[in-house]
Amino acid sequence: MERTEDISLAQDRDFKYMLQDTGQIYLGARFSYEELQREEMVPFKLKTIFSHYILKEVDASSTLESHFYYMTEDTFSYQTYRELKVKIKVSLPEERKKPAGKKRVVYKDKVYALKEFAGINLAKKKQMGLIVREIAVSKLGLMTFTV
Repeated sequence: MERTEDISLAQDRDFKYMLQDTGQIYLGARFSYEELQREEMVPFKLKTIFSHYILKEVDASSTLESHFYYMTEDTFSYQTYRELKVKIKVSLPEERKKPAGKKRVVYKDKVYALKEFAGINLAKKKQMGLIVREIAVSKLGLMTFTV
């Protein structure tokens, strides 16, 4: 049992990262909001937006992955993330046939705009086998957001 927990923790760490380039801030989807608030690399303004807007609706222990997976267009957090021009990177399973005729599952990455992603109903997300991997926040959206 201990070995399984070690593997699970290592996999979680693989999806807990914060990167940025000139136009985006990329957050690994396994971060909880509580962890993001403690993470020193996350910009102060983004932390402020989380505490003033997002955490009024979502529990601090929620991960980005679960929050975005269940998010709908009628929530305040959706409106907030829309202003931040967020994009969601997901992995989708795809069956491929090997030359021997056997099937194997590979995962393809796809990036969704927030409106497109939130428009997919929960049953369809489950049917697709969709896994939320990363959230990209626009630096321009962050800059123009008034707290």
